Amino acid sequence: MLTSITEGILCCLTGKAASLVLPLESSQPSDGFEFVEVKPGRVLRVRHIVPERQPDSHTDLDAGSSVHCKRKITVYRNGQLVIENLGDVLHSEILQCQDGDLEPCSMVEVELADYKEMASSPDPNPVPPAVPPPAGEQKPAPPPRRRRRKPKRTVIIDSKREISSCKGTHSDVALFFVHGVGGSLDIWSSQLDFFSRLGYEVIAPDLAGHGASTAPQIAAAYTFYALAEDLRAIFKRYARKRNILIGHSYGVSFCTFLAHEYPDLVHKVVMINGGGPTALEPSLCSIFQLPSCVLHCLSPCLAWSFLKAGFARQGAKEKQLLKQGNAFNVSPFVLRAMMSGQYWPEGDEVYHAELTVPILLVHGMCDKFVPMDEDQRMAEILLFAFLKVIEEGSHMVMMECPDTVNTLLHEFFLWEPDMSRKDGRKTDAEKTVALSDRLHTLRISKPLDK
Repeated sequence: MLTSITEGILCCLTGKAASLVLPLESSQPSDGFEFVEVKPGRVLRVRHIVPERQPDSHTDLDAGSSVHCKRKITVYRNGQLVIENLGDVLHSEILQCQDGDLEPCSMVEVELADYKEMASSPDPNPVPPAVPPPAGEQKPAPPPRRRRRKPKRTVIIDSKREISSCKGTHSDVALFFVHGVGGSLDIWSSQLDFFSRLGYEVIAPDLAGHGASTAPQIAAAYTFYALAEDLRAIFKRYARKRNILIGHSYGVSFCTFLAHEYPDLVHKVVMINGGGPTALEPSLCSIFQLPSCVLHCLSPCLAWSFLKAGFARQGAKEKQLLKQGNAFNVSPFVLRAMMSGQYWPEGDEVYHAELTVPILLVHGMCDKFVPMDEDQRMAEILLFAFLKVIEEGSHMVMMECPDTVNTLLHEFFLWEPDMSRKDGRKTDAEKTVALSDRLHTLRISKPLDK
């Protein structure tokens, strides 16, 4: 603690960062680590594992199921968002749909986050209540009914999507893992090892300033758009025909960006404790707005706070996981720039509602960073929503409960919709629905039986 304060004072006096994150020599150069220059002087460390596997002779036969994705998204001037699902849409239990049935038409009405403080009436100048007339006088005729205002914006989504099972033996499948603020690719160690052993090709980059990637000493290098372009370059370099994006926390926003930009290449998405479908905007009153030298002095307290809020338990095991995952081990300058650069006004509810890719939402019940209702709101907005809640997990649920998370992810990768139930008729056998075909909220307290 004393060392941290001393270095912070020197940082204030000299005007230079006390510690910089520079590219490191990989301790396991033969274990799939690569350094990719996404821009001149901007180098990201990437773990890329291509397991040796026998090609699946039935790959071309797994055409999957064709789903008609049709939605009408209407935004009104009073902040009301109306989503009409007009095609074959799989819902979650949040929308009161049982057993993941295919419903031909349904509608969702929510209030945009930017209009939470506004009145529900669309009239900006409401008429004050009339004074009651004196006794004996005739009451005036009621004013004519106001017609509903025209929509501010209308978006029509009408497309066909092929959804198929993605097995480790399929050579056209690649998994991309994206961490959040203060993390590194090491937080995915359990997932990378698990899925590479199953035959999947896995790719996990360190964001700029994190892990062993270069750390430019300019705040503009850490805006959402700069980091999104880095990941676009990584995605274009390693992408296959069917790609699955797995994001954690801030990394979920980048997965959403890529899924929106490349709908034909992104086959499925996993969002782990990613929050609600709202546009990103940095908080002006955050502690991360303090000068870098002050943040450096507070780094021990910040690390302790992250351990307390990021894990359901704060024992020796969790401290070791935090150390092994190289989490929250970034310079104060990078941390401040990352938090200040979270500006993405395009990523609002409408942006998320336009996604037609199947999405698995994983939420740790003990998460103190992301409330449960934010993931519930995300599930309301999305077209395909699997919401899974892990009771014993917190914000770093993939490190706390790796077996449970790996099982959920694997079943989601293998899942494909059963279009034979489109007519709504069920047999007794169809009423017994497997976990991979249940599209409703599930609370898990222990790993699922395989």
